[in-house]
Amino acid sequence: MKILSLTAGAASMYCGSCMRDNALAAELVRQGHDVTLLPFYTPTLTDEANVSRPERVFFGGISVYLEQHSSLFRKAPRFVDRLLDAPGVIKAFTSGSISVDPKQLGAMTVSTLRGRDGHQRKEIEKLLEFLADQPRPDIVNIPYTLLICLAAPLKRALGCPIVITLQGEDLFLEGLPEPYRAEALGLVRSQVADVDLFIAVSEYYAAFMRDYLAIPREKIRVATLGVNTADLTPGTDARHDPFTIGYFARVAPEKGLHNLADAYRVLRREKGLPASRLVAAGYLAPEHRPYLDGIAGRLRDWGLADEFVYRGAVERTKKVQFFHDIDVLSVPSPYREPKGIYLLEAMACGVPVVQPNHGAFPEMIAKTGGGLLARSEAGADIAEALYDVWRDPARAAELGARGAAGVRAHYTVGHMAAGVLAAYEAALEGRV
Repeated sequence: MKILSLTAGAASMYCGSCMRDNALAAELVRQGHDVTLLPFYTPTLTDEANVSRPERVFFGGISVYLEQHSSLFRKAPRFVDRLLDAPGVIKAFTSGSISVDPKQLGAMTVSTLRGRDGHQRKEIEKLLEFLADQPRPDIVNIPYTLLICLAAPLKRALGCPIVITLQGEDLFLEGLPEPYRAEALGLVRSQVADVDLFIAVSEYYAAFMRDYLAIPREKIRVATLGVNTADLTPGTDARHDPFTIGYFARVAPEKGLHNLADAYRVLRREKGLPASRLVAAGYLAPEHRPYLDGIAGRLRDWGLADEFVYRGAVERTKKVQFFHDIDVLSVPSPYREPKGIYLLEAMACGVPVVQPNHGAFPEMIAKTGGGLLARSEAGADIAEALYDVWRDPARAAELGARGAAGVRAHYTVGHMAAGVLAAYEAALEGRV
């Protein structure tokens, strides 16, 4: 099958969605499919071999911004566009990062969703010009509904089914200030009919997005996440001294590190946990530095500052080592997560997990058997489940072993590719 897949980069941030898109493309190529993976906004950053096209970025972050704010750049000649869209130039001008804060991107989001009626019309034209010189694909996969404006023009130009992956865009849409939030939602919903099929990354998200975006039930398939387990090897069952609780995710309020810090306080000050360690790793955006400083300050006020470590963003080898260094992982997100790749990676390494009972977490833990569900993301509830893991080392080891086996039985890149290919076949055969 010849597949054109789009993926959205986030500069220096390891983004779960682009990591998923890259892992999927690599597995499909390994299976013999012809996949072209085109980066949008910025070059993608992955912790595995990057299979995206390296020479060009579409809807480049600089061009999109300038077109939003200056009519001059909406009419700039193509040689200017080629300069602004060069991956090296984008990296240099964004200083390794771009703003992904929806509070600052309302007008640009709405304009982009308007497609050819928006300020970024030229970006669609540049994409179509590029594709006109390429072999025609059998199917096109757009990474999320924030680029649904591409569905109709791509279908007209290429004459093939258009598929969109659903993988967490509601968090961004809900963060837009009014009136942009309502307008953006309306624009997405108005273009659902232009899409042949939507692929959700979890059962939870399929049900949620059917209602959220008014997608007909028959137009959604589920293809669960998958990870490459080759180097995600289980560590020793021996408990660390001191007992170590880990957090591995973007450091931001919606991921819930503050909840885990509160749970650690409850464990140490109310439930009798001896001196232990709370270790966090993950991307920290500049705007969230005060958030992390506030957490560190509260731990200091509780007399626990010496037991907390933030390791920053880590590449893959250090990520695997991180999982080998902890006894349990918890990312108590208040957001109803549709993904949770970090859970699959931790469980593949034999680490039990503790998560709130919402979003995709219940189905992931039910399938793998690799962790416990807390009543909610609140610190007291997370602490209760973490205490159960600490006080029963044998049970913790059993959870870790089940999780490692469960990921390999249900959540590998092979499983993900099989689910996506089945969805592509359905779209090609018109079974939607």
